[in-house]
This record gives sequence, structure tokens and C-alpha cells, in this order.
Amino acid sequence: MKKTTFIIFLCITLILLSFVISPHYFMDNVFAADIMHWGSTGERVRQAQQKLINWGYLKGSADGIFGQMTHDAVVAFQRRHGLKADGIIGSQTLSALGMSTKSSGSSGSGSNIARQDEKILLAKAITGEARGEPYIGQVAVGAVILNRTRNPSFPNTIAGVIYQPGAFTAVDDGQINLQATKDSIRAAEDALNGWDPTGGCIYYWNPATATSKWIWSRSIVKVIGKHNFGV
Repeated sequence: MKKTTFIIFLCITLILLSFVISPHYFMDNVFAADIMHWGSTGERVRQAQQKLINWGYLKGSADGIFGQMTHDAVVAFQRRHGLKADGIIGSQTLSALGMSTKSSGSSGSGSNIARQDEKILLAKAITGEARGEPYIGQVAVGAVILNRTRNPSFPNTIAGVIYQPGAFTAVDDGQINLQATKDSIRAAEDALNGWDPTGGCIYYWNPATATSKWIWSRSIVKVIGKHNFGV
């Protein structure tokens, strides 16, 4: 009788444990599918490789195979942007790359997440580049970044434009990693919704601090706050 009671107790315990463990196991595997590391293959790896190639971190082709060169490129990218340099493309690195944490085959919610990620990244760039500027000036900086995504001379994604080597001081000095201000988030939303105070400009610079002689070869279209905006 005691043996039968013990067996019943053991069975009930195992059933209860399955309810506790299974959801965590399931969730871990869902998120693991979005993590890329040495040995990973597929379209998501190819997309990440192409971004790293566009920004000068990876030499070679985007073959969809995560090997030594891809690992080294990811580490270099992570170090440049204040992330844990482990060579693993997890959620934070995906966000910095401008990639959704949902696989490309997911439903519409994935595109919503990607859109939210882009807005926050744009807001961080605005914070780093234009906090302290009048609100219209913050929107203008966001608009310049978006205008570049539509210009063939620049990368065609928000993350690609922002992280293009040497493009923005906020990336070079780490201010891109500051928390986005409320105004910058609103400015990013306005820019994403189509407000362009610059009228299509793809450059801006502060004449008081600009050190590049080349930037003065650009035609000034507007002056907003402390920034010149030009083409």
C-alpha cells in the first residue's frame, strides 16, 4: 500500500513539474532561435553579415554561415557600440544592428517590434546628436537620418545610416548609448510620420564645432537652432 501511494505521489509530482518546466523550456527555445553564434546558418545570419559588410566590420561575402570572420566582426561591432563583446548576436546586438528579435517568418507583430526598435534607435541618435536643440531641430536631425535611408549614397536602413563608420559623433563618442529623452522619442515619431523641417537635406553640422573642411562644400539649405542643414 505504501509503495502504491509513493508511486502515485511520484507521478503527480512529475506531472506538476512538467507544467512548471515546459513553459520555460519552450520560451528558452523560442528565444534561442533568435540567437546567432558560431556555427549558426541561414537567412538571418546572411542578413546580419550584410549589415556588418555595409558598415565595414566584415570582409567577404554574406554567405549565411557564422564562422570565424563573422564572429570577429560581431565582436568588433559590439566593442564599438558598448555591448558585451562575446561574438554572439543576441537581443541587444540584434537591436543595435536594426534587426527585429523576431524571425523574418513571424507574423505582423514582428514588424511592429522592428518598427519600435527603429524608433528607439532613431530617438537615441537624436538624443546624442541634438539634445538641447529646439524641438524642430531634433525632428530635423531625425529627418536627415531618414532621408539618407532613401538616398543611394547611404545604407538603406536606419541602423545602417546611424552606424555607418564615421557618420555621427554620437556613435563615435558613445552618446548613442544614452537613454533616449522623451522629446527625442516624440521627435523620432514625428520624423517617421513624415515631418521633414529640412525639406530633404541629407547633411547637418554645427558651424561652431565642425572640424571637417569637406562639410563646408555642402550647400546650406536651412539653419535650425545651432545646425546648418544641407545637401
